[in-house]
Amino acid sequence: QVQLVESGGGSVQAGGSLRLSCAASGRTISVNVMAWFRQAPGKEREFVAAISSVVGNRRYSDSVKDRFTISRGRAKNTMYLQMNSLKPEDTAVYYCAAGLRSYNSDQTAQYDYWGQGAQVTVSS
Repeated sequence: QVQLVESGGGSVQAGGSLRLSCAASGRTISVNVMAWFRQAPGKEREFVAAISSVVGNRRYSDSVKDRFTISRGRAKNTMYLQMNSLKPEDTAVYYCAAGLRSYNSDQTAQYDYWGQGAQVTVSS
């Protein structure tokens, strides 16, 4: 099994930056893809970004492209989401996800493990 714990959430002003971290533990060697999803009140969970260690590429949703950067630590047990030029519409609970598949899926059903979520609030 794999356990995921998010950290780094908080409140920032529009235009500011924030970095989220996801610490993975357990059988992390089986994880090939890690991703970030977010969910705002009254809305469905949506894809944000994903990174694959097999394919070696990164994928972003159109809403965060050119503003967010996803990366993994050297030990591959930590994932980051650098968020720049934050907007009020970025306000949501951000979830860390991990999957056994070798491609960057934007569907929640394709991921096997989930963190508890981290609140990100962007004020105008």
